Amino acid sequence: MAESKARKTATKAPVKAAVKPAAKPAKRPRKPESHLAMVRRARKINRELAELYPYAHPELDFENPFELLVATVLSAQTTDLRVNQTTPVLFAKYPTPEDMAAAVPEELEEIIRPTGFFRAKARSLLGLSAALRDRFGGEVPGRLEDLVTLPGVGRKTANVVLGNAFGVPGITVDTHFGRLARRFGWTAEEDPEKVEAAVAEIFPKSEWTMLSHRVVFHGRRVCHSRKPACGACPIAPLCPSYGEGETDPEKARKLLKYELGGQPGQRLRPPAGYPGLPAAPGAGGAAGPGAGDGQGEVA
Repeated sequence: MAESKARKTATKAPVKAAVKPAAKPAKRPRKPESHLAMVRRARKINRELAELYPYAHPELDFENPFELLVATVLSAQTTDLRVNQTTPVLFAKYPTPEDMAAAVPEELEEIIRPTGFFRAKARSLLGLSAALRDRFGGEVPGRLEDLVTLPGVGRKTANVVLGNAFGVPGITVDTHFGRLARRFGWTAEEDPEKVEAAVAEIFPKSEWTMLSHRVVFHGRRVCHSRKPACGACPIAPLCPSYGEGETDPEKARKLLKYELGGQPGQRLRPPAGYPGLPAAPGAGGAAGPGAGDGQGEVA
């Protein structure tokens, strides 16, 4: 019996020693920083981003304030690319608020279906178009207090329109801007309006619109939500969150997107000076919950 037990023990497979996973680089510890030091660092980050993205711009295709307003509403919970692939047909059929206000709801829904949440978005577009026709003479108003009265338009959408169609400075706090503002240590706030107020105190008003573009560009290309490319980030020496993502330079470079990664951008008609390739019509990703990085709001 003892001999049989010994034989069984001898035939058992040897136990492999547990292999510990390689430790991730520790996050850079946050040193105590005065408010003045944070402001100086924040402004230096903005200057660095301006050098990195001298071509930063809104990534929605538009020709006038109405097109920008509609495109921004459509961009909620989808990509700007998907919106840019949808709006040529939309604006060909409904070029003015009067035309869109008179649209058959089902026909409008079918055109914007690829952007997701198409019934809610159609209601917003019909409502805002009717409001523009009836209350603003068919023109998009150039004041925030008027814009936010339109169906489907909140502060975020209003700031996009004001900054890019009217030259009125505004901070656009979308998911990318909020994430990077916290990673950069500019604020700990989660609420977009509180983030906007905190960041507005750091930067001069004249910088607000371009700051928004630069930060959003960086969030889409380098400082991703799940796996930021820390090892390929020119802002790394100024970032208290360095180490949250991939720190190996070679691996990090593979995470870069759009023109930094040799891929087409989001606009079918990018502005002059954009160094990347234009997007191809009809080549966008899926829309719907969780797919978005646009700047609109779902009503």
